[in-house]
Amino acid sequence: MFTDCNCATAANSVLFLRRIGTVALLFILASLSWFVLYKAGETIGFKIPESLTSHAPRVFFFIPPSDSLPPPSDTQENKLEKVLKDAAMEDKTVILTTLNEAWAAPSSVIDLFLESFRIGNQTRELLNHLVIIALDEKAFSRCLVVHTHCYALVSEGVDFSKEAYFMTHDYLKMMWTRIDFLKGVLEMGYNFVFTVFILILVSLSFQLSLDPFPHFYEDADFQIACDHFLGNPEDVENRPNGGFLFVRSNNRSIEFYKFWYTSRETYPNLHDQDVLNNIKYDSFIIDIDLKMRFLDTTYFGGFCEPSKDLNLVCTMHANCCFGLESKLHDLRVVLQDWKNFLSLPPTLKRSLPPSWRVPQNCSLDSLHLYTPPVENVIQENVEQ
Repeated sequence: MFTDCNCATAANSVLFLRRIGTVALLFILASLSWFVLYKAGETIGFKIPESLTSHAPRVFFFIPPSDSLPPPSDTQENKLEKVLKDAAMEDKTVILTTLNEAWAAPSSVIDLFLESFRIGNQTRELLNHLVIIALDEKAFSRCLVVHTHCYALVSEGVDFSKEAYFMTHDYLKMMWTRIDFLKGVLEMGYNFVFTVFILILVSLSFQLSLDPFPHFYEDADFQIACDHFLGNPEDVENRPNGGFLFVRSNNRSIEFYKFWYTSRETYPNLHDQDVLNNIKYDSFIIDIDLKMRFLDTTYFGGFCEPSKDLNLVCTMHANCCFGLESKLHDLRVVLQDWKNFLSLPPTLKRSLPPSWRVPQNCSLDSLHLYTPPVENVIQENVEQ
């Protein structure tokens, strides 16, 4: 049985604890109120005098265990991994292209590019494996409207939204950002077909052909289209063009892309393609045993060296051409020529192979008519 004294003592203890709890609660509320007021003042540009903040109550927050915290938001790498995984073929191959605001406008590059997939020979299903890399906010928004697999590549302090004129500072920055990004894709274990200003006319897909990627080389780590092809796919004297590539992810290709990217410091003020033309002779390529192949313009043609037989062509590249409008004009002609060719009966296709009506605005004879803005131009080179 409890005595009266014990009861009184217990009552006093309870009362004391309640008072302590009340004071503690008031202190916490006052501290939080001060903290919120201080942060709100900072947000609107109002600075609370130091004489007040020096005497402000200090707030201590309890950090719950990590397993009780909400999962962190996706990093850029996690977002890219998800997009690539969703788009990849069974062997982890993806098709990649880049897009900025200038190319994303209606009836511009992206519409022609996607149309070439839709009307090509067994190419529509390749859209399931295409990832569009948006270089600015408007390009990303447009991508979400016209395509399924989109990724926003953020580059701080650089505006890639406008047309980057050849060899300007923005152009060089865009090209090297692209090389660094593709290196990252390889490091994530994905093979890629990279394409820009290319119309895909015939299937390149593992899934749609008995001979997967029929005009690619099975033993090559790195294969690239050419402005000028000399007849031998192993001849380093071929003139490559970085607008169309097929690269398999392995240690050799990853080391090569690292070497290519760091070589921009060895060859300053050159773009990726010119740097490639220098390093393709380097002993480092032999040391890492990289198997490099150059693609025949018979199958992978362009305005520099158009494919002569439409029965054999797979892609057409708007190379050897300055200016977005010139590229668009001639790509539209290519697409119309291809539609006309597909409408011919098979016997006529074989007996009288039609030829392209391009280049027109992109012809080498007319290059001197194009004058890009003077500012930031480092040099001119008609090989891109």
